[in-house]
Amino acid sequence: MPDRPSPEEHTQLTAATAEATADDQQGYSARHLSVLEGLEAVRKRPGMYIGSTDSRGLAHCLWEIVDNCVDEALAGFCTHIDVVLRADGSFEVGDNGRGIPVDVEPKTGLPGVELVMTRLHAGGKFGGVSYTASGGLHGVGASVVNALSARLDVEVDRDGHTHAISFRRGLPGEFADEGRPNARFKKKSGLRQVRKVAKKTTGTRVRFWPDMQIFLKGATVDTQLVLDRMRQTAFLIPGLTIDVRDERGEEVVAETFRFDGGISEFCSYLAKDQPIIDVLRLQGSGHFTETVPVLDDQGHLVPTDVERSLEVDVALRWGTGYDTITRSFVNVIATPKHGTHVRGFDRALLRVVNEQLRATKLLKNSDDDVIKDDVLEGLTAVVTVRLPEPQFEGQTKEILGTSAATRIVSQVVSRELKAVFDNPGRGMKQPLRTVLEKIAGAAKTRIAARTQRDTQRRKNALENSALPAKLVDCRTTDDRSELFIVEGDSALGTAKLARNSEFQALLPIRGKILNVQKASVADVLKNAECAAIIQVIGAGSGRSFELENARYGRAILMADADVDGSHIRTLLLTLFYRYMRPMLEAGRVYAAVPPLHRIELIKPKKGQDKYIYTYTDAELRQRLVELERKGQRWKEPIQRYKGLGEMDADQLAETTMDPRHRMLRRIRVEDGEAAAQVFSLLMGSDVGPRREFIIGGAAELDMNRIDT
Repeated sequence: MPDRPSPEEHTQLTAATAEATADDQQGYSARHLSVLEGLEAVRKRPGMYIGSTDSRGLAHCLWEIVDNCVDEALAGFCTHIDVVLRADGSFEVGDNGRGIPVDVEPKTGLPGVELVMTRLHAGGKFGGVSYTASGGLHGVGASVVNALSARLDVEVDRDGHTHAISFRRGLPGEFADEGRPNARFKKKSGLRQVRKVAKKTTGTRVRFWPDMQIFLKGATVDTQLVLDRMRQTAFLIPGLTIDVRDERGEEVVAETFRFDGGISEFCSYLAKDQPIIDVLRLQGSGHFTETVPVLDDQGHLVPTDVERSLEVDVALRWGTGYDTITRSFVNVIATPKHGTHVRGFDRALLRVVNEQLRATKLLKNSDDDVIKDDVLEGLTAVVTVRLPEPQFEGQTKEILGTSAATRIVSQVVSRELKAVFDNPGRGMKQPLRTVLEKIAGAAKTRIAARTQRDTQRRKNALENSALPAKLVDCRTTDDRSELFIVEGDSALGTAKLARNSEFQALLPIRGKILNVQKASVADVLKNAECAAIIQVIGAGSGRSFELENARYGRAILMADADVDGSHIRTLLLTLFYRYMRPMLEAGRVYAAVPPLHRIELIKPKKGQDKYIYTYTDAELRQRLVELERKGQRWKEPIQRYKGLGEMDADQLAETTMDPRHRMLRRIRVEDGEAAAQVFSLLMGSDVGPRREFIIGGAAELDMNRIDT
């Protein structure tokens, strides 16, 4: 170990350190300050401009380039956009718009293309001259992408020529090799003409290679994300064609999007449930005055009042489901966290609906107003506004901050929606009434659920006389408790003897319950079997369903292993999917799997069970072949169970109810959704798809499988 310093040496070292520290403090002056010029700030703090340097930030770079093309489409100059994800990791975006200006900008002496690609806050989005409404607002999108790219190539078709320029990490120049970001690079300002084109041919193509010194390793742009974004953009701009091509995988993925119906088609596409009413389109505009700093002739910023116009376009429809889907956009830019425009939409929607509920006497004078959650139940809405220079919170543009949008959107939606209710078109009166009844029903369900939550928690049958009398409850209250929903009273009698009363409860249902896929909320609550199931589960229904209040750890559907049993299971799954979906999402819904056959062995071998149960015809044939091969005989005829009632208690317990021996099939959300779709197809109000299904499946039907 080194020797420790003497006291004298230690004193000298301490003094020297103090002196150096004092020099550092006194030496902190202007020469220590750093000034980041041009695009250096972007490379130093990329998160300020694109949010992050992971896959999300990389995708944001692609959106910035795409949004420039979309702005040309919004202005009416672009009808086609190409988006290509190259195999070498680069991205290429092209349009047939006017093309970025290639002439020299007088103040800087730079060509327009070079100016917008190398200078922050440079572009045609300011002042409302080139674009009355656009997604790019701050003039930093293209230059930010350029700063964060190892290589970026721009080609502009304009004035009879294709003009080209390349950049490396924001610096203009030329690469020695085409299509390689690491090729030898020479700094050089200005454009070069690469070929001639027709005089009327215009457009811009941008290809960039992300700089992996900036982005995290593994950052990538998901194909489905691009497809969803481009589909969304095509919905928002009717008549715009967008081609997407992904060359990165083993197989090329190519999609083309074009929708002439606009956000009405978008609303129908987003909705996953059956419609109660056709899509309503609410459109209008308003004006507001905004004070903004404007450069005068001397270059000074002067506060100036500017008259703005804001256009509102809303598509909405109510469906039979309970989920709410709201998409909002400003100049085609998605605002996932909404903002002032959605605030105005919600406010107007709530006010008009409450007025209509009281006008139609669905709400009495003594009743409280419905709340936003009641109105939004089953609603799918697309809210779009267009205005010049909107105020966003940050470059990522997730929240609209323009305060006047709340007032104007509220006025337009109130006026147009009230007109729809006051003067319904042909065939619209009854659907509008159904919508109001659904909202009123949602409010009543919410109030009832709140009352139930406040006045009682989980109780057993002895504590709660309100539970159905036919419920055979269990004693335990923990998560291992099970509710068997049993088909028929005959099976109930056997199940009573077969169950473990400690944790297994039984609820019989009579035959086939109501088809809730096309029934109203009121009809469902009136149906004794549906109401009993919802009441026994004890956690509410629809949007008010609270999973933690469920009275049982799992629900098990126990029906016969025949066609009717399958029908009943499908009906029950549809009920759970539409009214108690959290049970499915949590994996707490199961289907019992009772056996189809019982083989009784003659003189079974030592240690061998006397009875063998099989669950399918194919399994029965296989077991019989195995027994015959081993020389074992069985009693004829082999018993085939037509229903659960044919089993005695021991057989039912051993095969279907005893956790040590039974087989359960966990039902997933996808199973519930499939059940709902089957009922929509086979029992819905739309005849065409059902006819096609019957005609298409008739030739494939095996007559021997019909159980008659």
